[in-house]
Amino acid sequence: MTAKRFAMAVDTRRCVGCNACVISCKTENALPTGGFRDWVVQEVRGKFPDLSMEIRSERCNQCGAPSCVDACPTGASHVAEGGVVGVTRSKCTGCKACLAACPYGARWLHPEGFADKCTFCSHRVARGRQPACVETCPTRSLTFGDLADPDSAVAQLVARRRHHVVREEQGTRPNVFFLT
Repeated sequence: MTAKRFAMAVDTRRCVGCNACVISCKTENALPTGGFRDWVVQEVRGKFPDLSMEIRSERCNQCGAPSCVDACPTGASHVAEGGVVGVTRSKCTGCKACLAACPYGARWLHPEGFADKCTFCSHRVARGRQPACVETCPTRSLTFGDLADPDSAVAQLVARRRHHVVREEQGTRPNVFFLT
């Protein structure tokens, strides 16, 4: 049996930048003021008058080769089930080495002194539910699942749709795919 490899596909043709994912994540994870595990990016490309805009719901990329884990001096940052990059709060000293190592700006220092980030709502996934952002998205632009299962919706989308990852040149092997 192949090990699970959780991933997310973001359909940039459907995302309208409404921030429902951001608010649902913040609520689900009881994040303090100023703390966010996901965010919306608007990227404009081209030269006037031939412009295009891509709207992306971004978060930790749950990398296959996470530089944040390698940078962590205490072992608080680790790879958990399904390839999800996690932080053991009790081991984290708040040194910010992982924040500096993450090329995606996906980590932040929680006021309680530990590094915080998206976990693909592991607590929900363990109960057979989808991440809060996926359940909440009104345009259904977010798809979550096991990339190692060729029959999963996320694996099929990534296989059949044109897509890209953010900062591929970093060599971290991201598991968040932006469908174009």
